[in-house]
Amino acid sequence: MRDENKGRYYVQGIPVPETPEEEQQLEQWEDTRFIGESIPRVDGYERVSGSAVYPSDVVLPGMLYGAILRCPHPHARVKRIDATAAEKLPGVRAVLTRNSPEADLSWSHGSHPQKLFEDRCRYEGEAVAAVAADHPDRAMDGLRAIEVEYEVLPFVAEMDESLQSGAASVHSGGNTADSDTYERGDPEQGFSRSDTALQQDYTTAAELHTPLELHGCVVNWEGSGLTVWESTQGVFAVQSQLAEVLDMPLSRVRVIGHYLGGGFGSKLETGKYSILAALLAKRTGKPVKMFLTREETYLTCGNRPPSSMRLKAGAKKDGTLTALQFTCTGTGGAYPAGGIALMDWLVRDQYACPNVRTECTDVFINSGPARPFRAPGHPQCSWALEQMLDELAEEIDMDPVDFRLQNIPRQSQARSGNPKYSSTGLEECIRRGAEAFEWKKTRQRAEEASQGSPIKRGAGMAACLWFAGDGGPPATVILRLYSDGSVNLNMGASDIGTGTKTVMALVVSEELGIRPEYIQIEHADTATTQYATPSGGSKTVPTESPAVRAAAIKIKRQLLDMAADDLGAEPSLLRFQGDRILAHGEPSRSIPLTGISGLRRRGVLVGVGHRAPNPDNVAINPFAAQFCEVEVNTNTGEVGILRFLGAHESGRVMDRLTYDNQVYGGITMGIGLGTTEHRILDSGQTGKLVNRNWHDYKLPTALDVPADKTSLPIEMVDELANSTGSKGLGEPVTIPTAAAIANAVYHATGVRVYDSPINPLRLSELLAER
Repeated sequence: MRDENKGRYYVQGIPVPETPEEEQQLEQWEDTRFIGESIPRVDGYERVSGSAVYPSDVVLPGMLYGAILRCPHPHARVKRIDATAAEKLPGVRAVLTRNSPEADLSWSHGSHPQKLFEDRCRYEGEAVAAVAADHPDRAMDGLRAIEVEYEVLPFVAEMDESLQSGAASVHSGGNTADSDTYERGDPEQGFSRSDTALQQDYTTAAELHTPLELHGCVVNWEGSGLTVWESTQGVFAVQSQLAEVLDMPLSRVRVIGHYLGGGFGSKLETGKYSILAALLAKRTGKPVKMFLTREETYLTCGNRPPSSMRLKAGAKKDGTLTALQFTCTGTGGAYPAGGIALMDWLVRDQYACPNVRTECTDVFINSGPARPFRAPGHPQCSWALEQMLDELAEEIDMDPVDFRLQNIPRQSQARSGNPKYSSTGLEECIRRGAEAFEWKKTRQRAEEASQGSPIKRGAGMAACLWFAGDGGPPATVILRLYSDGSVNLNMGASDIGTGTKTVMALVVSEELGIRPEYIQIEHADTATTQYATPSGGSKTVPTESPAVRAAAIKIKRQLLDMAADDLGAEPSLLRFQGDRILAHGEPSRSIPLTGISGLRRRGVLVGVGHRAPNPDNVAINPFAAQFCEVEVNTNTGEVGILRFLGAHESGRVMDRLTYDNQVYGGITMGIGLGTTEHRILDSGQTGKLVNRNWHDYKLPTALDVPADKTSLPIEMVDELANSTGSKGLGEPVTIPTAAAIANAVYHATGVRVYDSPINPLRLSELLAER
């Protein structure tokens, strides 16, 4: 109903938002019917039955297969390349080298422009040539037939060597890629006021991206238009990059990403493989499929950068932090790739401390470029900060949980203007997580069980916040409600396996009373779905769900106006109850949605929703605390993780099943950082990557993950964050895991492991030294 005096529509007495800003301020749901329940994935059948078509499943008539010749050296100059023999091989349809006309195109990883084929290769695996052939084996034969003469150059494979005088230069101008400093207060004065101060060095090893579905695409030219099926976290990002490099209008580039077999940040942007596949397809006039091998992805598709950190911390006897001083070195590899991105954020902002100084340096080495990796920078920093807090607590004879609770901030200390947190869940995560874990009893039982036995038990914990996870514009969603009560949801955000489609269906169900199975969701496609930014940074649900809710509210307004005519009542007196509309709250005067005459006549109602900016001077962050119990064999150095509890405050729980899946998956990835994963470069002789397969690169398996896992949502509906009260979850579930394990291992053995991962070899050496 429109109020003629105010010019506003009302739904159930509540003003209908007419701008994105008003949509952001919708009142939160109270009692919910669908939101917060454990709903199976709306596309679960397709995924488990094999009927879901992933990009790597796509096969087109007459399709060719692409492959890339890669430099076998970490640093070399291409003196000569000859593809004559390759071009003559049966089945080889096209070869691209630096001598090809197409090689003049430039491409960039981050801010650094590159040629498609560099004369000087700066890491093992850098592209040298590309081939398209009738069969994958013939494509590989073509690569082997290309003659390349290399001038092998000196390399640098370690960060500490990179900055030394006389080190091999990765780029002209030195090996420093970037640096960043931050300071507040006076750390020297803070340390002078402390009762105790500790300093320690820490390192974390590089983790390699290894999603189940390999990186790659299928491309096809149709006239002057290009269609791409890519394994990507953001179809519009790929469209933009391809259009820019190929100098094409965006309207001529269509990118389809219906399903994705894992990304974790490595597929937020496209790679050279997409550009090369497009050029090969254009030259041959045939579709080209180019998916990398597992070895290629390890060499070229990103990593969590290794880190070298030094942390000094001071505290008073009552547990108050007085000063933090943090220096770190990281590397994005051979090109600027965020080697220190957000590496110091937890030191800056996680705990209340008036005096903080950080200094971070990103250096070049001859290795594959980094890419965003589930909570960039934060797990490395947590490894140092959370171990240091345990050491400080021990020094002042204070429980680690109590020590953290003594230093809970109520506002962001590092963001401009020191905005207040929209919700301050850190304290609740630590306090309620400790209660559920039975922290003190567990520690006592572990100590008792360890007496007189080489098998030691220990319990540890760590906490965190995540820098992002707040979401924001742009986001546009179109809903179509059909006369039979079914709904079409059109949005361009990719579901990267995290259940995004399911959550969005639940938002529609909650507003319109329609069961999720009646909601059909469009897959990400630049030609058919609305613009969306890539799915990453734990921002997809808080970005898209408010837009979905706004679109549903607009359909609800239309339904109430139509139902008012059928029921002979004022729209302001109508109420939704499930999939029916009641007049004056009287069940006897009601009508089902499908019975509304206006809907039957129209056939379809359309609602368009947008995402408004976040509120000013408010910091929206997810928080978490994790607790674990371990068992250590002091004879062998083996660590068994017995149980894990994750307490996470990520706003409203949208779908409990998806929520728990995220928690358990994130903890598993954190276990990898803490105990098994380690990129190994042969720094002494060849500079090459040694463990480039699933056998030698140790991902955690079911035997490394405890069967006893608990997900404890700390549900603080965040009314300032957005209209659905949601915040990110995917990143914070990985941040504190490794540090919690390290603290538990110390409690069990009395040995601190400052260098990740805590594998049997490393721990045995430390136990022997003790």
